[in-house]
Amino acid sequence: MLKRVFYRWERSLASVDNNRVVRPFEWGADWLTERGHAPHGDPETHVREHVHRVMQDPDAWYAVDPAPSYGTAPLPAGAHPGERMITFPSAITTPHPENNTVYLRYFPAGSTRRGNGEAAPRRAVVVMAQWNADEGGHVGVCRLMASLGISAVRLSLPYHDRRMPPELSRADYIVSSNVGRTLQVNRQAVLDARRAVAWLKQQGYDRVAILGTSLGSCLALLTGTHEPLADALVLNHVSSWFGDVIWEGLSTAHVRAGFDGHLDQLALRDLWRPISPKCYMHQLGDRPALFVYALYDLSFPLHLSKDIIEESRRCRVPTTVRVLPCGHYTTGKAPFKFIDGYYMASFLRRHL
Repeated sequence: MLKRVFYRWERSLASVDNNRVVRPFEWGADWLTERGHAPHGDPETHVREHVHRVMQDPDAWYAVDPAPSYGTAPLPAGAHPGERMITFPSAITTPHPENNTVYLRYFPAGSTRRGNGEAAPRRAVVVMAQWNADEGGHVGVCRLMASLGISAVRLSLPYHDRRMPPELSRADYIVSSNVGRTLQVNRQAVLDARRAVAWLKQQGYDRVAILGTSLGSCLALLTGTHEPLADALVLNHVSSWFGDVIWEGLSTAHVRAGFDGHLDQLALRDLWRPISPKCYMHQLGDRPALFVYALYDLSFPLHLSKDIIEESRRCRVPTTVRVLPCGHYTTGKAPFKFIDGYYMASFLRRHL
């Protein structure tokens, strides 16, 4: 009975977004060339060969230097005193100028001391919100962390909020039926997050975690497995294969429709291996990770959440699992959002 209730609720919440567009299938080979020019020859062959090369050396694909410079930008209305908006250039230049500047909203925590009066290690977390989050997404989480003595930076994902070109009303260019663009833009998000970690280290933070939700969870895990300076991960709504979520999930049904007649589920899984968490779990080592999933999740199917958790345990990652008695969208509703916030905050206080 509970399953039926939550499934109905999930579908009702998902239907609120009525601006989803089924976009045409594209190989997107031009997104995988150095200067964005269409390659000579068959685009399918180019994309498949690119994926093969990446999987031979994924560390090189995700390698990035710290940003050459940092700036500031105005904060949105409602910002609290002490908050700042940090900007820096993305490591990847896309055809859309708006998307090439990264926005990092900084929520500094006050100084903390141990019981003996000594200064405690400075702790911070990079926060990556869900797909299509607006500029206020996860601000509450960041302020919660700051109130607990953990500074937070909220990363605007590629093609989200201030980084969205005027032609879009949704962040379609980070997840779509364009194979190459989806690969490159998710890679861009990881490189942006690594530069955010580098900025925190430059500010003198001793320990840094990465927290992500939904799409942000996937990106957080990809970042953590390629960023040795990350000390812990919080993964809120999790999955093993990027392509399988798109194929089976409620919130991505319109994206999956764009692949009809072009690719099947297994082919898409193979093409999107470079952005699939299961391919990299072995690189996390002994750094602790929190996995949160929801029992009635129609967007991140349950078997995919359990699959990545099993992989984490197989790789001997120090794994903490919490299960929410709700679905994907209903996680944002009371009382589930408070339970979720407690899980994330208590984990970070313990492991940072």
